[in-house]
Amino acid sequence: MKAKDIRELNKDELSAKLNDLKSEFFNLRFQLATGQLNNPSSIKHVKKDIARVKTILKEMELNQKVAE
Repeated sequence: MKAKDIRELNKDELSAKLNDLKSEFFNLRFQLATGQLNNPSSIKHVKKDIARVKTILKEMELNQKVAE
């Protein structure tokens, strides 16, 4: 997922996306622990997507405070 695509979402959609990514990350870690994970690099991609979403949310929060 690109940052450009993430920026087009509103705050509620970003929060929902973050929750989805966190649950996906949990499932991937569980699969890794049980030896069922075929592609270990998918964990890295999900972690980076989580960081992107969190960064965009923080930027939105800071921009809102500056506007007030």
